[in-house]
Amino acid sequence: MRAFFSPLLLTFLLVMTGCQAASLPVVRASLGTPRRSADLLAVLDLPGPVTVETVVSATWQVDLSGLLDLSDPRAKAAGLQNRDEPIEVYFHAIRHPKFGLFLIDTGVETAERDHPDAARVQGLVRKFMHAERLKVGAPVGAWLKAQPDKLAGVLFTHLHIDHIWGVPDLPPTPLYVGPGESTEKAFEHLFVQGPTDALLQGQTQLQEWPFQADADGRFAGVLDVFGDGSLWAMSTPGHTAGSVSFIARTPQGPILFTGDTCHTAWGWQNGVPPGSFTADREMNQKSLDRLRQLASEHPGMRVRLGHQRL
Repeated sequence: MRAFFSPLLLTFLLVMTGCQAASLPVVRASLGTPRRSADLLAVLDLPGPVTVETVVSATWQVDLSGLLDLSDPRAKAAGLQNRDEPIEVYFHAIRHPKFGLFLIDTGVETAERDHPDAARVQGLVRKFMHAERLKVGAPVGAWLKAQPDKLAGVLFTHLHIDHIWGVPDLPPTPLYVGPGESTEKAFEHLFVQGPTDALLQGQTQLQEWPFQADADGRFAGVLDVFGDGSLWAMSTPGHTAGSVSFIARTPQGPILFTGDTCHTAWGWQNGVPPGSFTADREMNQKSLDRLRQLASEHPGMRVRLGHQRL
């Protein structure tokens, strides 16, 4: 009886409480100084030393209902219906003259292009994601081999599969995530923890940003990533618990990386948050509103969305 009951009880507890998004140990990040949003605003429009290259790693088609909250009155008024929506899977190369080459997210691994049967994402998750619709053009591994600089780290907007899909192509490297991104328990993690762990295999740990409450109240938290005001991280929870957006100060002006706080051009232009792909739509709406307000106050800011171009 005990041998039967214990696994049954364990299964029940797992279903009721969920599990973490990833199994890698988490440590405090070696980068990032907590600031207030006023510190960011003071330098935001000044030219900076960071250069940015955005690479379309793959194109894809997914359900619009995941990308946009179709129950939102603005989406209803526009007559939007669920359909296959074309998107792009990106990684962004951030080059700092002192700290080197970092990536924001990772695009797609080389195996997805060359040997899909050997790719890390397999089984039911692969089928559910319709990976057969993915068209890989620039896997991150091939791109890195052509670079003169060694990779110094990856700054994740969040840990959904389409943002960590390129990790198998990377050498062991520092991986930075938002608070609770890998450790918050949720029911859906029962299905994605395995593929997430498979993609992160070979890496040793996740480094969690040391956000503190923004004294000015504009964001959940603000970090000066390198300590020189050139790259900023903002806590923008909602899509996931630890979603993070970034601002790079370049010689041509600031660039905002929203991550999946906003997937689509229509969502950004109309202020509508993502749909079923998002954990907390109400919180996501607040984070999206904060980013859109910031962009409206700084018209020279360029915006890079999660999966479409403006």
